[in-house]
Amino acid sequence: MSTVDAAVDVAAEATPAQSRMRLAAVRDYGIVVSFVILFVVLCFASDAFLSKTNLLNILSQWSPTLIMAAAATIVFASGGFDLSIGSIFGLAGVVVALLVDDVGIPLAVAAGIGAGAACGLFNGLLMTVGRINPFIATLATMMMILGVAYLLSDGNLIAVTSTGFSDIGNGELLGVTYTVWIAAVFIIACSLLLSRTVFGRFVYAVGGNPEAAWLSGIGVNRVRMVAFILSGVSAALAGIIVASRISTGQADAGGLNLALDALTGVILGGASLAGGEGTIWRTVVGVLLLALIGNGFNLIGVDATYQRIVQGGIILAAVGLDAWVRTSPR
Repeated sequence: MSTVDAAVDVAAEATPAQSRMRLAAVRDYGIVVSFVILFVVLCFASDAFLSKTNLLNILSQWSPTLIMAAAATIVFASGGFDLSIGSIFGLAGVVVALLVDDVGIPLAVAAGIGAGAACGLFNGLLMTVGRINPFIATLATMMMILGVAYLLSDGNLIAVTSTGFSDIGNGELLGVTYTVWIAAVFIIACSLLLSRTVFGRFVYAVGGNPEAAWLSGIGVNRVRMVAFILSGVSAALAGIIVASRISTGQADAGGLNLALDALTGVILGGASLAGGEGTIWRTVVGVLLLALIGNGFNLIGVDATYQRIVQGGIILAAVGLDAWVRTSPR
């Protein structure tokens, strides 16, 4: 074989791997490019978009979604999936609203977060000990938890008279709402946990190959349980924030829509449904891209009905690209 023929063969063998790397790069960083492009377009399309008031309003309104999405990224990376966060969101709001006037804000908030953690633990037990597919398990618990929230609230709105409670969702520090600060702290904590700790490495190992992780001495069930507990806590925290904003607890307080946005942001951020991949910062960009779409549609007068259509198309593109990356020849 000549030197030229050998070089051609090597190039041919390298092409599939190079193609897969390019697809992976598009999957991982295409969301950043999309965000930047949309941001620039909206700057020119609307004079109000780039105002400090509008940008801070976007961050404040989407803070609960960002909180849920950060923890959901850890669940995805561990090979799990949590559909119940929308119902946990509503349950936590109801629990806090029921208790806050009687026991005070700290104990009521602790009870709400505890309820979220308990729901997350239950989800984790179903997936690990029960060996139930996480999609099916959390679909069932989504209905169960929502039912419990309705029972506790008797299907009614629960008004909160404690004025201090509303400060959680509406108060400001240095001109920025507390909710933005809370979201920032939670996101940074989740990011450090996933990227800078032994637990984070275990999460990726479990999500990538649970059998190999188990053979390496990693407690696969324990890692997944912690991931689901974090997910429950994040949903509860988001529910408490929204309940504080309106001083009302409600079983169906829009949590399902927020959960859909959070999970969409995780997928757009490059987390794989198969597990083993995902980063918090890309999830944040994914959620903020959805925020820009919603805000931009309102500012330029586009019917909000089309927003879900656009989001659905983006999800299909993101999942399809991930499938191409995983099935491309190596």
